[in-house]
Amino acid sequence: MYRDRPWTMRQYAGYTSARETNARFRYLLKQGQTGLSTAFDLPTQIGYDPDHALAKGEVGRVGVSIFRAEDVDRLFRDIPLGKVTVSMTINATAAVLLAQLLTVARRRRVPDRVLGGTVQNDILKEFIARGTQRFPLAPSIRLTMDVIAFCQRHLPRFNP
Repeated sequence: MYRDRPWTMRQYAGYTSARETNARFRYLLKQGQTGLSTAFDLPTQIGYDPDHALAKGEVGRVGVSIFRAEDVDRLFRDIPLGKVTVSMTINATAAVLLAQLLTVARRRRVPDRVLGGTVQNDILKEFIARGTQRFPLAPSIRLTMDVIAFCQRHLPRFNP
């Protein structure tokens, strides 16, 4: 795949809070990992606020809880977003998480052209296998395609 460098090494991680996950990410980077792969909790994956009644008992249970850009900032605190690629394993709310990441990167003055990573952005998986889609099929596919088009135009190092 890569002829000029080794493949990106990632370990999928997400612990309860952005602060705890950040500590794990920084540890993994010190051990030689070259990219970060974020596991999100169920409320984040389906777009529920952590204080929503339907999120009760699930917040931070199996992955990190992310609600706003400030959580993403905490998640990647002291991590050079222009040098480390980030993978976000998330589908239905991929556009939201990407927007939050982009907000944090821009606040840190990381140019769009150097921000690298991946969003899973596979909405069909949510309809076929999990049932965690947020919108009807046609708008969901449109949003997925909009994320791809946006990344193609503005984030050349990001795999949508």
